[in-house]
Amino acid sequence: MQIVVAGQGYVGLPLAVRAAEVGHRVVGYDVDPHRVQRLAVGDSYVEDVASSRLRAVLDTGAYCATADAGALAGYDMAVITVPTPLRDGVPDLTYIETCARTLGVRLRPGATVVLESTTYPGTTEELLLPILEETSGLKAGVDFRVGFSPERIAPGNSRWSFEGTPKLVSGIDATSLEVIKEFYDGIFHTTVPVSGPKVAELAKLIENTFRLVNISMINELATLTDRLGVNIWEAIDAASTKPFGFTRFTPGPGVGGHCLPVDPLFLAWKIQEDLGVPFRFVELADDVNRHMPDYVVQRVLAALDKRGVPVTGARILLLGLTYKINATDLRNSPSARVAELLAGLGADVRGAEPNIPSGASPELAVRRVDATAEEVASADAVVLLMDHARFDLAMIQKHSAWVLDCRNRMSGANVEVL
Repeated sequence: MQIVVAGQGYVGLPLAVRAAEVGHRVVGYDVDPHRVQRLAVGDSYVEDVASSRLRAVLDTGAYCATADAGALAGYDMAVITVPTPLRDGVPDLTYIETCARTLGVRLRPGATVVLESTTYPGTTEELLLPILEETSGLKAGVDFRVGFSPERIAPGNSRWSFEGTPKLVSGIDATSLEVIKEFYDGIFHTTVPVSGPKVAELAKLIENTFRLVNISMINELATLTDRLGVNIWEAIDAASTKPFGFTRFTPGPGVGGHCLPVDPLFLAWKIQEDLGVPFRFVELADDVNRHMPDYVVQRVLAALDKRGVPVTGARILLLGLTYKINATDLRNSPSARVAELLAGLGADVRGAEPNIPSGASPELAVRRVDATAEEVASADAVVLLMDHARFDLAMIQKHSAWVLDCRNRMSGANVEVL
């Protein structure tokens, strides 16, 4: 089949490359010309897609990247994997709308459009479908097929591969579901059909809301058990010995990425918008996690004060700036807020992030350094935000004057855990 994957980011590129590898002709469409230029020469910027895999499908002609909407004509199936950000707490579906219009004017009878972008229940049938009908002049369910299949990308997850993660699929009718399932059956080891797009849309939000709520509970508990004199990490280890009825979550400096800080708020917004009532669990969880960087800074200030070191001019080294271990993704990382708060208090804030080359990410508003023994020893305080495998934790513990370990990876008289 001729496949269009609209959006070549963390979701779209793995899908596009995998679809090309299993025999489809794939056009990777993105409005960012810089991305397209990199893809065209086989340079992958997504950690789960090796450049060698990208070059292989380019060499066979099974995949091409373009920013030219005219190159999308004639597709059999188009998959939308564009961003769905929040703007002041309100879902911004502009990218979906724009993409739907681009695909709609090129939609032909017999083709299929699938939405993968995370969004609130009802988006596929109430927003995407009408735009496709309006721009194409065709009738959904009669002339073309539509469905929703939520992405389940987990960057850097070594246990669950892209194709090994079960894939939810849905369609607006039986024919749409059949065609969409057949497509994804050739890409994923397991597909799970559900009764309609709203169920699939809600399922995705439930997955991430479950994680956000449980992480927030553990994070809030971490801020309390320190004052109670109880080691929360040991208590979590103990609770984890129960073989049923318990899922392990651990504290951290806050949640980041494109899912946990965003997706549950889509659901909260939809419930408030349609039902006029708050989704209190999500609102509380969001509040707890947004304030975890503040708690990290409070712990640093308390430790400095105890040692008689004023925060103004104090040299503070932040280790691990991405939102996830061993990742290259900075989106919504709590490290940015930690750095901002400390810098605002007059500290000399430095950051070590071995997974991102210096200068590659200007949004890292800290002085970039390497986590050398000299740099660690020169710091008045070291904060381990993300325990990347490339950090020498034994060396860091040995040479640090004081460490706040947000990941419970070190021990010693100079180490405090979150």
